[in-house]
Amino acid sequence: MNLLKGVQLLFVVFTLGFIFFFKESKNSKEVLTQEDNRPNIILIMSDDMGYSDIGAFGGEIDTPNLDYLADNGVRFSQFYNAARCCPTRASLMTGLYPHQTGIGHMTNVPGDPNSHDLDIPSYRGFLNRNNVTLAELFKLNGYATYMSGKWHLGMDNEDQWPLQRGFDKFYGILAGASNYFRPEGKRGITLNNKQIEVKEEDYYTTDAFTDHAIKFIDESESQEEKNPFFLYLAYTAPHWPLQAPMAKIDKYKDRYKDGWRVIRERRYKKMKKLGLVEEKWSLSSEDAVPWSSLNNSQKEDLSLRRAIYAAQVDQMDENIGKLLSYLKEKKILENTIIVFSNDNGACAEGGMFGGGKSNDLLTEKGYFLSYGQAWANSSNTPFKKYKHWVHEGGISTPMIVHWPNNIDSKLNGKIIDQYGFLPDVMATFVDISQLEYPKEFQGNIIPPMEGKSFLPLLLGQNETIHSEPIFWEHEGNKAVRLGDYKLVMEWKSKEHNNWELYNIKEDRTEIYDLSEKEPGQVAHMVEMWNAWAKQKNVLPWDEALKIMNARKAKH
Repeated sequence: MNLLKGVQLLFVVFTLGFIFFFKESKNSKEVLTQEDNRPNIILIMSDDMGYSDIGAFGGEIDTPNLDYLADNGVRFSQFYNAARCCPTRASLMTGLYPHQTGIGHMTNVPGDPNSHDLDIPSYRGFLNRNNVTLAELFKLNGYATYMSGKWHLGMDNEDQWPLQRGFDKFYGILAGASNYFRPEGKRGITLNNKQIEVKEEDYYTTDAFTDHAIKFIDESESQEEKNPFFLYLAYTAPHWPLQAPMAKIDKYKDRYKDGWRVIRERRYKKMKKLGLVEEKWSLSSEDAVPWSSLNNSQKEDLSLRRAIYAAQVDQMDENIGKLLSYLKEKKILENTIIVFSNDNGACAEGGMFGGGKSNDLLTEKGYFLSYGQAWANSSNTPFKKYKHWVHEGGISTPMIVHWPNNIDSKLNGKIIDQYGFLPDVMATFVDISQLEYPKEFQGNIIPPMEGKSFLPLLLGQNETIHSEPIFWEHEGNKAVRLGDYKLVMEWKSKEHNNWELYNIKEDRTEIYDLSEKEPGQVAHMVEMWNAWAKQKNVLPWDEALKIMNARKAKH
């Protein structure tokens, strides 16, 4: 009798256990297969492009796909980068100031891990571990994470590479620039954690970056269990060397034969019509020799350089269109946030007329082929200065945000005039995607985010995002923005540096220096900058140069 009861009891327990297991398994499967409706995120960055180069920001280059995103999304007219490629990328990826990430100046040169490593936490030349990258944060919160394009945040140690900083898949270059047709050596292509050889005859980096980005997304979309994805698509276009498909170059060969002044004046007029420039903002002084002073050979060479540059931008836009077509085909464009921005102002490197041999133009040879200061001045219309500097021409980025599901169609084409800067991107993505930003990650203390979410602006609200100051320092060039005021300094030497004060609302082209009229405002903002610099371990530039030169001599 006792045995029978025992068997009956065992049967009941087994049956209940089976029912419970089946129920839990079913629920677990439903949870696993339940669609995650958080938005996909695509962050697209161009390289060394001027503020007014694309059509939506006043340019004459054909950029129908970026114009489409602007017309069906919003444009930020006063969004700021960090004046140079790698400090910008460090800030963008971490939501912090560059000095907090270990890239207070530049990333180490390929093959020379000591080139920009001052052995000081804020100047190591690679992304440190006292931060969490966007990829690490998205991955921590269930996103698939992909990167295609330019990394430039450390390359001499595999621990510094994208897969070791949160990306599931990576295709691109680890260095800051490469040959577009034949990337090789230390400036060659890396797939995940393996450096590979390019063998395709018709290879072009801009096309390959896009193709692999689409491939990564497609592999994710084909999986039964779909997670939202984060894609960082970092084009090298239109960074030197000047190289583009011949068909694209032919399209622009005659477009720049009237010279840089004509381009600046046409853009300035168009930008006023678009609402990007106010009538009261004068066009900054032309920072170029007169086009009429050049001989025919010079004009031919320089108009060709500009045509190749335009072709690089055009080819990038065409590839963005290819990505958009894929997203539409897969019916995922509506719930995908696309943010487009640029890493610094136009590049004046190479002198007035650009760098590199003219004979290398229209070939696959050459490395430092650039279009020079005169054309960069037109690319940055209506502002002054360039990449490296922190006047408006060095730090203003043409930013576009497209998100059909949540940006009201009534806002399509809207220009948002509130200012923001790179750390706001992290704060906004945290806000939108309901991410948990950690205080500690992988055993390291993580500083709080430095930015503010601009999600309210995307939703049509007009609340002030930044009531606190934001700061810059690069190679001794300094700035602080506080409300309508901007205090800025161009580094010349230890003894010859002067702060300039501008009211950006009245004079965004920085023509009327108010420093003598408003010394109290200058003193107030200098005190702010000094306190920030001390907190972020910003070295005086002359001291940084001494350490850098001493380490170079030693190694």
